[in-house]
Order: sequence, then structure tokens, then C-alpha cells
Amino acid sequence: METKKKNSCIKCSVSQCKHNMENENYCTLDCISVGTHEPNPTVPECTDCNSFVKRSCC
Repeated sequence: METKKKNSCIKCSVSQCKHNMENENYCTLDCISVGTHEPNPTVPECTDCNSFVKRSCC
């Protein structure tokens, strides 16, 4: 079983992500990559966590 360690510098509430702490709203990665899907981002909704990996079930 993989041991996950909270990175207190990266808050994350996306429980569907494999890197999210299941019992706290933090990421377990050392660093993340943030990107955009818009040619001219102007609001937070235009940004994406490119480090997201869908959590597998069970």
C-alpha cells in the first residue's frame, strides 16, 4: 500500500484526484503543474491542475 504524505503548501479539495489526501484537503505531491485551457485566461475557472490523475475505484 502506498503511503501518502500531506504537502501543507498545496491545498486541494478534489477528492477524485489520486494525489489528494483522503482525510484532509491537501495534495500529496511535492509540486504540481498548473495550466490553462483558454487562450486568454481571466478568471480562476480558466485554470487547471495539470497534475490531476483520476483516483481508481477500490
